[in-house]
Amino acid sequence: MLLRLPFVVFAVGAVAAPSPQSLNSSLTLLIDNDLQGVSSPVSNSGVLLLEARSLKHARETCEAVGEQLWSLEKGTKSIQANLDYLKYSNLDLGLSKFWIASKNQSARAVDIDGHVVQENPDTKLPVLCSQSAPFSNVTFQDTGEKWQVIVKSNNESLTGYRDRLSFRFLGVRYAPQPKRFTYSESYVGNGSEVSALEYGSQCVQAGNIGSEDCLFLNVWTTHIPGPKTAKKLKPVMFWIHGGAFINGAASDPTFDGGNLASRGDVVVVTVGYRLTTLGFLALNDGVTNGNFGLADQINALEWVRKNIKDFGGDPDKITIFGQSAGAGSVHALIASPKSIGKFAGAIPVSNLASNDPSKGYTRYYTIEEEVEALGNTILEETGCANATSQVGCLRSISPHVLAGGLSTYARFPVVDGTYLTSDRLPLEGPTLPVRIMTGTTRDDGAAFIGFPTTTTNATAYFESQGYAVPPPELFPIPDLANKSLALFDMAARLVTDSIFRCGGQAEISGGLRNGRFHPVYFYEFNRTYQLAGWPGLDVCSPPKTAGRPHGDPGAEYRKCHSGELYYVFGNLVRQGLPLRDEADLPFQQFVLDVFSSFARTFDPNPAARFLQARGFRSTFGEIGRAGRWEPATAEGGMTRRILQWPSAQEPFGEREQCEYVGLPWN
Repeated sequence: MLLRLPFVVFAVGAVAAPSPQSLNSSLTLLIDNDLQGVSSPVSNSGVLLLEARSLKHARETCEAVGEQLWSLEKGTKSIQANLDYLKYSNLDLGLSKFWIASKNQSARAVDIDGHVVQENPDTKLPVLCSQSAPFSNVTFQDTGEKWQVIVKSNNESLTGYRDRLSFRFLGVRYAPQPKRFTYSESYVGNGSEVSALEYGSQCVQAGNIGSEDCLFLNVWTTHIPGPKTAKKLKPVMFWIHGGAFINGAASDPTFDGGNLASRGDVVVVTVGYRLTTLGFLALNDGVTNGNFGLADQINALEWVRKNIKDFGGDPDKITIFGQSAGAGSVHALIASPKSIGKFAGAIPVSNLASNDPSKGYTRYYTIEEEVEALGNTILEETGCANATSQVGCLRSISPHVLAGGLSTYARFPVVDGTYLTSDRLPLEGPTLPVRIMTGTTRDDGAAFIGFPTTTTNATAYFESQGYAVPPPELFPIPDLANKSLALFDMAARLVTDSIFRCGGQAEISGGLRNGRFHPVYFYEFNRTYQLAGWPGLDVCSPPKTAGRPHGDPGAEYRKCHSGELYYVFGNLVRQGLPLRDEADLPFQQFVLDVFSSFARTFDPNPAARFLQARGFRSTFGEIGRAGRWEPATAEGGMTRRILQWPSAQEPFGEREQCEYVGLPWN
């Protein structure tokens, strides 16, 4: 992990990196991205688009960004998808023709349909430059001067870089280091040049990881506006990482935003925020009211609203999305009077939706309840319980002790009266100004229970997991040869219903019936690709066969928590992971396409013209086969999309089981 010290001034060489101001042009990176990376047959289809100028000026400007005019000899077919996209998007750049490399002293241009024509070299035409920046991956990122670019934003000059897919600005500060157990403040630069080439520090978490100076964000974009082109801004996807509010980082390569920005036609932002006791401790002192990490997220959202236009993003079209505790954050931001109205869309991915605040993020502790459940133990173990100032005492303790050296941690949003004013998202009142897409994996709860060591005492097993044995008529043990696995499957179904599926369905249903929500797009992943390092359960991956050495996703396996993340960000190949069968790639393309479509239009069904212009034939075919994804509505019924290959539309599930766990959706 590359870390960047705060407030480091980047030493620019003799020739400064280009910027929209020095080029007097916007910079747009276009590439036909099929998510196969360097092995793709269209991996060399990238070009840089610059604004209109004469041929001589066009040549000089391409050289200023370390490139040449795009060469016809590479074949117009290789960039036709980019030209088709430009025709579809109707950018206001006079897009009938583009300067390309000359041949035999003849000035040549290519028109929007790929035809090459001769032109007067003094004619001002938009420019196509080559795009030779390399692909990056989890072990390689070339941040050399040739690929660097400067964006002036928030009163500082940020030096980022481009790879094959996007412009990347990493470790961008949105807040100075706050005093511990106080709320962060907005950061404004001092006019200096600052490196945005490496990720900022992770926030303190267990394992002696991270720093308290960690409030950074990262931006991936394919369009940097020029001095005269602030139009045609792209939707923004604002990612909040998960990790139970005790670990995780915005720099996790799983969440690299390059593929999502490139293929999804959006600007991607990932944010770091304070975690564990440092981010969520509340005390009964009337001042230390918790929610510091949640306030950090809102602070980052404010930075994006103020500055994202400098990176080509539309501040009025932000979709917040996150998974697990990140989904809990999204849910809290919808519920918070401090943030609602500052974003237009929300995608909580696998939110823990339990009535028990110790098991989820849809019902919140009061400060008194959290102190009783967690705070008193923290105070006792640190020796701060009887201190004149408990918070002062805690400020003297090592942050790594607070984050990883105690038996418990503060890790829940609380009702503090400012950031959260009720113990759950109110489902009555005026319609909220946000469009919602949400869902789970089929077996989300499987990762939260242990595997049984015996099948002779089901009662003892369930008690060890914190549950009572459910009625067998509602939760029958599957008829499997492996009796331990059968008992595990029954328990996983109960836990998934109890803390994921039923609570989410109940909230959506109630909000729709009361007119609180716009129509909601609900889904369930029935195809997953489990994270390499978590939860470490073999049953979360498909069985391996001689013909499928990496696993057969067409066979039965458990679709566990976090198994959708590689698909959402389109990063299977970037992570160096194998495609297990012929459906992994098109399914990954489809998932990224529907998530980004929601950010663009608040409808996960991508427009047919968009798919055709981009050449996304697989997703176009899938929608034709499976039909449109229909939202759940109060009038039309509770319906969800089963995300598999091919996908399907079904009613909400587990009606009787949800009634048993106390979360009925009907």
